[in-house]
Amino acid sequence: MAITYLKSGKPQTERSEDDAKVRDVVERSLADIEARGDAAVRDLAKKFDNFTPPSFRLSAEEIQALIDDVSPRDMEDIKFAQAQVRAFAEIQRASMQDVEVETMPGVILGHKNIPVQSVGCYVPAGKFPMVASAHMSVLTASVAGVPRIVAMTPPFGGKPNPAVIAAMHMGGAHEIYVLGGIQAVGAMAIGTETIDPVHMLVGPGNAFVAEAKRQLFGRVGIDLFAGPTETMVIADDTVDAELCATDLLGQAEHGYNSPAVLLTNSEKLARETLAEIDRILEILPTADTASVSWRDYGEVIVCDSYDEMLEVADDIASEHVQVMTDRDDWFLEKMTCYGALFLGPRTNVANGDKVIGTNHTLPTKKAGRYTGGLWVGKYLKTHSYQKVTTDEAAVTVGAYCSRLCMLEGFVGHAEQANIRVRRYGGQNIPYGEAAE
Repeated sequence: MAITYLKSGKPQTERSEDDAKVRDVVERSLADIEARGDAAVRDLAKKFDNFTPPSFRLSAEEIQALIDDVSPRDMEDIKFAQAQVRAFAEIQRASMQDVEVETMPGVILGHKNIPVQSVGCYVPAGKFPMVASAHMSVLTASVAGVPRIVAMTPPFGGKPNPAVIAAMHMGGAHEIYVLGGIQAVGAMAIGTETIDPVHMLVGPGNAFVAEAKRQLFGRVGIDLFAGPTETMVIADDTVDAELCATDLLGQAEHGYNSPAVLLTNSEKLARETLAEIDRILEILPTADTASVSWRDYGEVIVCDSYDEMLEVADDIASEHVQVMTDRDDWFLEKMTCYGALFLGPRTNVANGDKVIGTNHTLPTKKAGRYTGGLWVGKYLKTHSYQKVTTDEAAVTVGAYCSRLCMLEGFVGHAEQANIRVRRYGGQNIPYGEAAE
């Protein structure tokens, strides 16, 4: 097995040090929100965003005024994107059925899919106004039937971004706040004097937002750990360096710590891609960000075979995986750990991010090993129920239950079964003994 790293990113020790600094800032900020509520939120908003309006929550009139600032063409594009996301989310929702079945005479089992009752949707906008994130979180929650949807986004350029607010409102948000970062996530989860807490947090964000969600998990539910964007390009010599470099840098521009990995079995393509990245960074308007991500988190890995590429890809478990090979469907069949796949040279990650209809809130930091991305099903809780409708079933199941409880030493449990056997079957079972 021969795996060659033509370029590596920061060593894991340095990445761990960065993570530790983030954890400390988040822990102190959340404790402050817990202790001081609205005052802490306002102080943090001043510190991080220099934005402290009389009220962080937008009124209906303010929302409408911002929507009126969106150009007709931009509004048309937002509506098109939301139509695609809504259509796929509705198809996914329809695939999730309530069930009820009589598993044996007189025993009925079932489950119901019940929406989470309140959700906080975080929509990033600090560096870039992430209009599409409103579709992915707010609109999908609406399709799931969530009765209270709270949406928060930081100011962009010192004020609310009209397109983001329009997307939130059109997606179905019930409350919209111009509030970002740790203070937004903390306020939604913990609650303050003016903000009722939610049951679940969703949406992507920077390292501080992701860490805040991690620390708040358990107190509230979360969709997944959606930290800085990750992208991987799996390519062979069926594609060229320009395509690979464009797809890598297209995601590296998200932030200063966005991993971008080229995985290939062609050393020629790998070296040409490295050169092409250098060329594009000379002309890319967002090169000040993308170049730092590429310098610190970019990797180029050359493998001998497709099987090795598959093994490395599943180990990295990248958020976005762009596959451009002579066997794209083979990777679709074989890969098990990733956020989402983008198959073939005609497809690209930006499609999924903005418009094609799949959800772009995806697992990062290897979370793709145990969870998929945000989708309508994340907002639904599957609750089971059971019902025994005949005396005969109560006695039959009760006798088995009684003996299995006594096998484990749970006498009180056994008596829950025994009392039914006595009442509905007329059997005389001494207290504390198993049914026959």
